[in-house]
Amino acid sequence: MGDKANAHPGAAGRAATADQPSSVRNVVLVGHSGSGKTTLVEALALTAGAVNRAGRVEDGGTVSDYDEIEHRQQRSDLACVAKLARAETGDTLSAKDDPLLMEPWTMPDPLLPLAIQAHSKADEDKLSQGLSRLVAEDPTMRLEQNQATHQVVLWCLGEAHVDVALERLRNRYGVQVDVVPYKVSLRETFGEKSAGRGRHVKQSGGHGQYAICEIAVDPLPPGSGIEFVDKVVGGAVPRQFIPSVEKGVRAQAARGVAAGYPLVDVRITLLDGKAHSVDSSDAAFQTAGALALREAAGEARIDLLEPVAEVRVLVPDEYVGPVMSDLSGRRGRVVGTEQAGGARTLVRAEVPEIEIGRYAVDLRSVSHGTGQFSRSYARHEAMPPQQADKLREQADSGS
Repeated sequence: MGDKANAHPGAAGRAATADQPSSVRNVVLVGHSGSGKTTLVEALALTAGAVNRAGRVEDGGTVSDYDEIEHRQQRSDLACVAKLARAETGDTLSAKDDPLLMEPWTMPDPLLPLAIQAHSKADEDKLSQGLSRLVAEDPTMRLEQNQATHQVVLWCLGEAHVDVALERLRNRYGVQVDVVPYKVSLRETFGEKSAGRGRHVKQSGGHGQYAICEIAVDPLPPGSGIEFVDKVVGGAVPRQFIPSVEKGVRAQAARGVAAGYPLVDVRITLLDGKAHSVDSSDAAFQTAGALALREAAGEARIDLLEPVAEVRVLVPDEYVGPVMSDLSGRRGRVVGTEQAGGARTLVRAEVPEIEIGRYAVDLRSVSHGTGQFSRSYARHEAMPPQQADKLREQADSGS
């Protein structure tokens, strides 16, 4: 009896209205911006019968209060404009007297290479235009015409991105392409000093061809390119034909002397030679120079140079061990690690580019989708003999 007399009269009323939403008169919600307060109020109002349907924040049709800035943002329109000649993804359209400029988006760097070639002659005619339109509409895709490997390479974000690119080329632009193995830019150099003699003599009646030259080849430090030195004495090779010898050896160097990759970082010295007053010519000495370089290569150790990339991998601390182990398995050298904050570590390594063609996919597997990386060219350096021999065998077999 005393308990009932002391009971607060409003308590029973509040308990009674818990199952009667229509009796609710005042609702107060507190929360951060964007936490869903307006949407919840609309649902409560609809349940209480205060409105016939719930409004949407995106449409600006809610009955509860809202910020004016939010209202302006949400009431934007979606429009379609056809036949724009120069518009690309990320451009804004506005009045000339009141230009609307937006901060450019930060796009991820595509790091998965996709080497392609036209399936047929008809596709080859349409490939260039199709690729141009594809990269124009997708800023996360990069097109590369690799002059060293003579490949057309699309750089994508991942395997799903690759599938989208191929599907768009096929269905949207009507271009059939074949995916081919991605190649890296390999080079050759002399691993030791050598010498060669080029003899190009053809005399079968009438005007013949006559040119003989002797050269010495010396290795140079990385990045030196090709040097040509003339040390002919006594006019053994007429002055007008010395540039011909240089042109011949440089042309042969560009074609390669062992596995078909460009020759770099050597000094080629013209020492001696012979000429004929009638049959010697520019073409004959070009051929003799090329033959001399090939003979010198046959007598020396030729090193294969591969590009090495500086790789920076950002991963959570618990995946540092697996990432470093994976990089070591790719012939990589870890050069340092540093804390990046947020329980994440930055791993810096130097890895041969031939080993990281699919690293964008493999890193996702190793780090369970939590890692990211960037890469940049560092230098060319000698490839281990085992890998070099394997590539030479592939070059000899034409594969």
